[in-house]
Amino acid sequence: VQLQAFGGGLVQPGGSLRLSCTAPTRSARLVSNNAMGWFRQAPGKEREFVATISWNGGTTYYADSVKGRFIISRDSAKSPTFLQMNNLKPEDTAIYFCAASRSSGITTSSLGYRYWGQGTLVTVSS
Repeated sequence: VQLQAFGGGLVQPGGSLRLSCTAPTRSARLVSNNAMGWFRQAPGKEREFVATISWNGGTTYYADSVKGRFIISRDSAKSPTFLQMNNLKPEDTAIYFCAASRSSGITTSSLGYRYWGQGTLVTVSS
């Protein structure tokens, strides 16, 4: 299943962006009961965990670097997953990937995710 991530772009420091992640209609049922997550990879760095949300949206968890600034959400198990990014900083510049977990519960390890999106570039610069 190839997830689809949208919403990246160029934004000034302090600005906001909202990323969205969806599964193709024909594959949506394969991820509807799975936790979802966002990861990012900056140039020359390893991919890192950003945020995760349980299958029903009831539990969320964030990396310390984005806590209080980013919000992950989903309206239901079958709805898109969103990442609202506020007060963006230059160090948030990266390619952002969404992923569907192997289970319904949250996990911060990339090994716990089975399906990935193609990534969307976020650039924070003045």
